[in-house]
Amino acid sequence: MTNIQFIAKSVQTATINIQNTVQLLEEDCTIPFISRYRKDKTGNLDEVQIEQIAKLQKDYEVIVKRKEAILKSIEEQNALTPELDKKIQQSFDLQELEDFYLPFKKKKKTKADVARENGLEPLAKIIMAQNNDDVDFIATKYLNDNVINEDAALQGARDIIAEWINENIYVRKQLRRLFQRKATITTKVVKTKKDEQDAQKFNQYFDWSEPLTKAPSHRLLAMLRAENEGFIKFKVEVDIDEAYDIIDELVLKGQSPATPHIQLAIEDSYKRLLNPAISNEALQEAKAKADANSIQVFANNLGQLLLAPPLGEKRILAIDPGFRSGCKIVCLDEKGDLLYNETIYPHAPQNETAMAMKKIKSMVNAYNIDAISIGNGTASRETEFFIKKIAFDKPVQVFIVSEAGASVYSASKIAREEFPNYDVTVRGSVSIGRRLSDPLAELVKIDPKAIGVGQYQHDVDQTKLKEELDNTVIRCVNSVGININTASKHLLSYVSGIGEKLAENIVQYRSENGPFEDRKQLKKVPRLGEKAYQQGVAFIRISNAKNPLDNSAVHPEAYGIVEKMAEDLKLSVNDLIANKEKTALIKAENYITPEIGLLTLKDIIKELEKPGLDPRKSAKVFEFDPNVKTIKDLKTGMILPGIVNNITNFGCFVDIGLKESGLVHISQLKAGFVSDVNEVVKLHQHVEVKVVEVDEDRKRIQLTMVL
Repeated sequence: MTNIQFIAKSVQTATINIQNTVQLLEEDCTIPFISRYRKDKTGNLDEVQIEQIAKLQKDYEVIVKRKEAILKSIEEQNALTPELDKKIQQSFDLQELEDFYLPFKKKKKTKADVARENGLEPLAKIIMAQNNDDVDFIATKYLNDNVINEDAALQGARDIIAEWINENIYVRKQLRRLFQRKATITTKVVKTKKDEQDAQKFNQYFDWSEPLTKAPSHRLLAMLRAENEGFIKFKVEVDIDEAYDIIDELVLKGQSPATPHIQLAIEDSYKRLLNPAISNEALQEAKAKADANSIQVFANNLGQLLLAPPLGEKRILAIDPGFRSGCKIVCLDEKGDLLYNETIYPHAPQNETAMAMKKIKSMVNAYNIDAISIGNGTASRETEFFIKKIAFDKPVQVFIVSEAGASVYSASKIAREEFPNYDVTVRGSVSIGRRLSDPLAELVKIDPKAIGVGQYQHDVDQTKLKEELDNTVIRCVNSVGININTASKHLLSYVSGIGEKLAENIVQYRSENGPFEDRKQLKKVPRLGEKAYQQGVAFIRISNAKNPLDNSAVHPEAYGIVEKMAEDLKLSVNDLIANKEKTALIKAENYITPEIGLLTLKDIIKELEKPGLDPRKSAKVFEFDPNVKTIKDLKTGMILPGIVNNITNFGCFVDIGLKESGLVHISQLKAGFVSDVNEVVKLHQHVEVKVVEVDEDRKRIQLTMVL
């Protein structure tokens, strides 16, 4: 099977599209570039499909490599028959390949190896043949110094047969199938740990059983965490009689004197070898599915967070609120640079409210502030109430911003490089301000895991998590495009084809030569070659550039076509851009070239209508209920405004202005059945919720959106 055939089994598109995509990937083209600027080649595949093709191509290469290693190992043992060679060559299933390899795998000395050394393999073959031989009598012929009586001889032969059954590829396949269909996961509490404080959050799993296929990903990961922390023990098992029936069917040939021996070998093989191996496989498979599911939830949430509405280039006063330690204030200019910082103490125990009001008012006036950004941590509500009491001389918008990950950023190397002369509290406040003006540009500086919008993110496969989150960041950055003259090197490093080293070189070039005036200047950046230029240039924007197309998503390779379109309409490019009437007259099919097809042309015309359009919505002011300040203020039946701050498979968490977020279970999102939470809500969405239940002791709030 070729790589293209292997990929085609999982990706629904014409073979030629897969071929072209694989070829583009082999030419080191990036996924954002392929999906945006090579639509005609790929048949308009989107980023997710191209990512899938890239992943399947890697999987194919892993399988081919593993085959080569297996064939080489069996060949070295002089055990490779033409039949086995053919089977291995034809298989493209890793599990099946490992089954073929199992008899040849170097393993620790087994019971069967000892029996073979004691000359009992011929006896095992006689029993396995299941003819009408008197096996008890025949066993007497195999006695020696190490095999002292018939029982020992028969036991040794059964050890060999048990291993054969374990290595039988059909037995393993059928048992796998049984586990996939009918395995249950059963948990029991570890009695000595039952009363520990930390064990209580897992108390529903102290005595739990359910089919493995039915266990949702968050529940399976919770059980695995509980086991990891030593609070429970669990088993994955199937009905033992059903398992025996399957093996009997494949191994027994009818009744003979050998039958009881083979039945004993089957029982031994299942309990000692097959069940531990296959149940572990079934668990690993379920865990991989749960991981993939959780990673997807996290990636979706992260994507929504990164593409949250920006306020844009405004002057912002940002506050990292606190009680005893005071509120850290910073004033930022339109570019997000620090103008001023101070600490005020409007809350208990200092209660310097009048002084604090005065200071805030004078800062708003002195630095011409447009908006105020307040972090949503400790003392957030109290600070919001305090700010709203101030009589400003001009209208100032007040926003509450998620500060998840701000403390991680403030202590990071990136923050130290940006603000070497300020402490962590000032850096944290700057991050809270910048998140309001441009969440994407700020959040890319933080390890996505620290942003905390997932479920069980610390329990899933960390390599796969990192890969998926990085892909999400790349996807978001490139869908928006970035201003090359204001972007930090961290934001630049996620641009298609750029990476960390080139991002540094771009920033260096910018500081030595002043702002970029056109895209071609990129080629002057040290080490930025033709390939990186081709992959990245269309994702950067230059406002007020000499060529107006440099501030759009049109790729320079298509500038000639746009100039031709303008010429045909007897206009300059400048007059064509953003001229809806004129762009409507363009007939895309007149401009098809061997390199640029109809799909790309339609994109170009769309872009000319609204060049450099930011796909993100604009930021909205939100206000919590002023009467709810602590969990004690909540009453069942209250209807409150809230903001969705986390999405999981089982529902979403809503910030209602308290330290504790409330849970809206998936069944309470709307009337009727909901299969996917994301269909109903998005991260940072403003919603109305009703309080259903409040558990003050456990600090749990149940909410509903069915009002």
